[in-house]
Amino acid sequence: MPAREAPRGQAGPVLLRALDDVTRLVLPVACPGCDRPDVRWCTDCLAPLGAPLRRREQGAPRLDRLDGVAPLPVWAPAPYAGPVRGVVVAWKDRGRADLDRPLAAVARRAGAALAGVLGAGARPVARPRTRAVPGPAPRAVLVVPAPTSAAARRARGRDPVVVLARGVAAGLSAAGTPARVAPLLVQRGRARDQVGLGSRARGARLGAVGVAAGPVTRRRVHEAVRDRLPCLLVDDVLTTGATLAASEAALARAGLPVLGAFVLAATPAPSRRREAVRGTVPEAS
Repeated sequence: MPAREAPRGQAGPVLLRALDDVTRLVLPVACPGCDRPDVRWCTDCLAPLGAPLRRREQGAPRLDRLDGVAPLPVWAPAPYAGPVRGVVVAWKDRGRADLDRPLAAVARRAGAALAGVLGAGARPVARPRTRAVPGPAPRAVLVVPAPTSAAARRARGRDPVVVLARGVAAGLSAAGTPARVAPLLVQRGRARDQVGLGSRARGARLGAVGVAAGPVTRRRVHEAVRDRLPCLLVDDVLTTGATLAASEAALARAGLPVLGAFVLAATPAPSRRREAVRGTVPEAS
């Protein structure tokens, strides 16, 4: 008996579903959060990333500036534990580029929420290396991805943090705060955390991140300083805060104030990690 021909308007979706079925036979997939087979991701495993944004910088010791200025505000929807950790690891380091779509949607929602939190902009204050404060709306907010090493980009074939930065910028813009992605930062040498280092070594670590030296970046920085545009950093995970601290310092040296940072998830404090895995940690605003 001949196979029934799909209606003309449905041929495309039918073909795509057939190709997806064949792909799953050749390259089986599973949810990275719970290992459920034949499911790219579970709604339940992504659900924590849909929670309201919370301030998370208190658990990141390397964000303590030690100069009287409050730590950089860092917003994230979820702790880096349980299914969320599995999702992020698979996305970053196990070739799961298909997770770009749901995680970019998370970043877009975060950008829309941050438009209200940031007061539609910020006014840089005069003293160097101080936090930008709410004020009149700027012409744009620069959404700056945290730097990724060249080796990591080669291994992954992409830069996942840029995916998040684009989502955040889109969300800010949709909510009325002009924003654009500005990949200004580069990582110099081999990255090293600051835990256990003395003050001199910590200072050397801050120098491992800098503003790119190319002519295009120099022009962008010059225009941003001239127009008094603030920055919002974006990274995947907050652990000790070393990368964000180094990124903020590099932008400050270039004359660019930093409003804060967005990350997908933040590592819970050691005393709360077991509760975070079980999903019972009470959220602090």
